[in-house]
Amino acid sequence: MTISGQHDFDFVFGRWRVHNRKLRDNADPACDEWVEFEATSEAFPLLGGSGHLDRIHVPRPPDGPAWEGLTLRLFDPVAGTWSIHWSSTRVPGRLDPPVVGRFTGDRGVFEGEDVLAGRPVRLRFEWRADPDRPTWTQAFSWDGGATWRPNWAMTLSRLA
Repeated sequence: MTISGQHDFDFVFGRWRVHNRKLRDNADPACDEWVEFEATSEAFPLLGGSGHLDRIHVPRPPDGPAWEGLTLRLFDPVAGTWSIHWSSTRVPGRLDPPVVGRFTGDRGVFEGEDVLAGRPVRLRFEWRADPDRPTWTQAFSWDGGATWRPNWAMTLSRLA
């Protein structure tokens, strides 16, 4: 039996070229310098479709050595929501607190809380589910959700 929402992330399965545009220092609310760089990623299902693993490799970032990241997405069939967890070699040994949410149509919104540079922050991930060119954006709120500032955007292009 398929549970509503369980397949919302199926569009991201496969191998991708990832164009990134992000604030150079997204932990600094005053930063206004944007950088762009390329990456590759691969996503696949696990746990019978109730989870996904997504691995990204950034060989030439504009702000330091190459790094690798991992996204773990888990579907809660009771709540009908996805939890998205992140970890990377830039902060070894840490699994960030999840952002949680769901899709409405082709738009998924996921929110959570964390601490960056010693300051509490609300996070929002937004996905546009396009099977050929999905997009992901991240925004932070430094004022408890009253205002949101986008700080990272990814556009994915399918690799053969």
